[in-house]
Amino acid sequence: MINAAHIVIFSKNAEADRAFFRDVLKFSAVDAGRGWLIFAMPPAEAAFHDSEINTKHELYFMCDDIAATLKDLKAKNVDVSAVHEERWGKMATFTLPGGGKIGVYEPKHRSPLKFKRRTKKRGASGGRR
Repeated sequence: MINAAHIVIFSKNAEADRAFFRDVLKFSAVDAGRGWLIFAMPPAEAAFHDSEINTKHELYFMCDDIAATLKDLKAKNVDVSAVHEERWGKMATFTLPGGGKIGVYEPKHRSPLKFKRRTKKRGASGGRR
């Protein structure tokens, strides 16, 4: 029975990107031997999209406030993109020290994850973001 997922991120500077995950994102890790860090990741979900390319995969981190998340990353001297609106959420990217880019978004879609999302009141009736 499958009980977890292991994500591999290829990098031109894996050592610097490992330090970024440890020191900037504050993800906990274990040393799998000889300094090879394996990180605990936030809860995850998977989606399948139609494509002519069957070997491309993408990693996006999710947040409940894209502006606050990007502000926090900028304060840590991380290069971040502008936010753009997609049908499924507010999207941006940040750049790893090795040059790779990782997406981060504030989802509009329902999620199978069991975490609480902050909500903003809209007008008298309230509502979700």
